[in-house]
Amino acid sequence: MAHYDLAIIGSGSGNSLITEHWDGRKVAIIDAGIFGGTCLNVGCIPTKMFVYPAQLAASVAEAKALGVSMTFDGADWASMRDRIFGRIDAISEAGKNYRAHELENVTLYTEHVRFASRNELLTESGQSITADKFVIATGSRAVLPQVPGIDLPGVHTSDTIMRLDQLPKRLVILGGGYIASEFAAVFWALGSEVIQVNRSGALMRRQDADISAAFTQAASKRWGVELDAALQGIEKEGDVLTVSLERDGRPLQLEADVVLVATGRTPNTDGLGVAELGFDTREDGSLVLDDYQRILAAGRPVEGIFGLGDAANTEQLKHVANREARVVVHNLENPDDMRPMDRRAVPAAVFSNPQIAYVGATEEEARAEHGDAVLSVVQPYGSTAYGWAMEDQEGIVKLLAHKDTGLLLGAHIMGHEASLLIQPLIQAMYSGLDVNSMARGPYWIHPALSEVVENALLGLGMPVGAGDPL
Repeated sequence: MAHYDLAIIGSGSGNSLITEHWDGRKVAIIDAGIFGGTCLNVGCIPTKMFVYPAQLAASVAEAKALGVSMTFDGADWASMRDRIFGRIDAISEAGKNYRAHELENVTLYTEHVRFASRNELLTESGQSITADKFVIATGSRAVLPQVPGIDLPGVHTSDTIMRLDQLPKRLVILGGGYIASEFAAVFWALGSEVIQVNRSGALMRRQDADISAAFTQAASKRWGVELDAALQGIEKEGDVLTVSLERDGRPLQLEADVVLVATGRTPNTDGLGVAELGFDTREDGSLVLDDYQRILAAGRPVEGIFGLGDAANTEQLKHVANREARVVVHNLENPDDMRPMDRRAVPAAVFSNPQIAYVGATEEEARAEHGDAVLSVVQPYGSTAYGWAMEDQEGIVKLLAHKDTGLLLGAHIMGHEASLLIQPLIQAMYSGLDVNSMARGPYWIHPALSEVVENALLGLGMPVGAGDPL
């Protein structure tokens, strides 16, 4: 039996918990997967390293509409892949070696574990690990629908699709969410024939309804989109994969060289034995926490066991996991002065084409809570001078505010650099800055694209009070 002051299950954001505080104390870090977690190895970072060159490739079509003649002569997929993973794999390996060999107080276990009790873990090889404190940061994994052929060669998830030997000529993507939509934009821009399949009637259904509708229309102009189509199975003959679907009771078949299954992710908690210990979980298996990131059992905090990241929140966002990690670091090191996690104004972005960014409530959610007190506006990019310069026909900013308080309830942007344009709106929601103060107080640069945000704020129609800036 090996005893530790701290045992961390997961090497993503959990890896950042080992601070100088633990020098001279014994720490175990446990991860049976690739060291560094989802974001570094198969998520945010490598995908965006593909997104940027894909944006450059897609700019050829945009330039043509503005009278600029450019050509796209194809993508060197192998070179792109090797550049990206040559960097990422080295970082992962260096982190693993650092934890395993360079820190005398840290022991790295590279096998699966499960709880034998609330203070003991058992490894696959039968080793016992006890600790004073535990952190569950096991991340999530791709969900695979249980249909015939799902395990055939050539059927990939987001974990494997980026390491293909060559760019596929024909790619079928199953899923209508952010992972599916990002990869659809990447492969389409780099030259693949892409068909994105969704079982419902619109892409990005979790977005505000106006954004979902606008994105579905925009995506359909770029790559193939098949809606209301349910997956029945996949077959392979030679090098050709046939995806069998059903729509309105009629069969639909699509042929592809590669199939990407991007239908969602599930928390890696099911193998930990948390149910047997009575830990509270949501329907998807994620752990329920208190405000201080402590695991709950029957609604009460379990002392000494914390959670963070995809295993223990509903957002599945790296910036949320990183914030949670900072809270856990403080609360592990200061048990008599613990601080709560702040979940105000959590934003997210989808790096597809076009880009999407959002924070706060959708209109449906806002009206369910505030009724007729909700003000709503949709401002087109093309209503501004910079939008004219771009000849933009797609980009929109949608804002929701409370007519009595003037506070933003939600912000939703689709279009060029949406993830940048939304940042001042995030800060306004976080700090409680009202719409009039935000729109009329600071200067907005003319003719920058950010004017579309200014105009949207003004378009909400909040009356100007005596103390408001003019």
